Amino acid sequence: MKVFVFPPNSLILADLVERFGHEPIVIMEEIRKKVTTPEIDSPPLNVSEEELIRGLRYVAVETPSGIRGRMGILGPLIDQAEAAVIIENADFAFGCSGCARTNILVKYLLGQKEIPILKVEYPSTVENAEVMVRKIVDFLKNLSKP
Repeated sequence: MKVFVFPPNSLILADLVERFGHEPIVIMEEIRKKVTTPEIDSPPLNVSEEELIRGLRYVAVETPSGIRGRMGILGPLIDQAEAAVIIENADFAFGCSGCARTNILVKYLLGQKEIPILKVEYPSTVENAEVMVRKIVDFLKNLSKP
């Protein structure tokens, strides 16, 4: 099953999803495509016209270009999602897309889909971290495998 990971660049969550037999949907794959494409002519994290145009499917034209560009990458990933794991209030070091408004929109769009979603709070103690991982593992085990 394709599981959207939020924050979308969390290697920790991506690894956990993979360990339980699911495909993590993460932004790193999309960024890798930009970096390894021969015709790249600007830094790989810059917003391109293509992302801006694609982002219009998810946000209005008046939306700032940074949000449109991010949604041009994240939107199609959300469309693929068959389930999602969302860590609320995650520390920046855990994985951050760099834009609070985009994060709100991503969570909203995921909520609009009729897919299983697990929302857990970012842990502040070792005990809370263990509980968080247990909840994620239980959620992933209960998802039907592809």
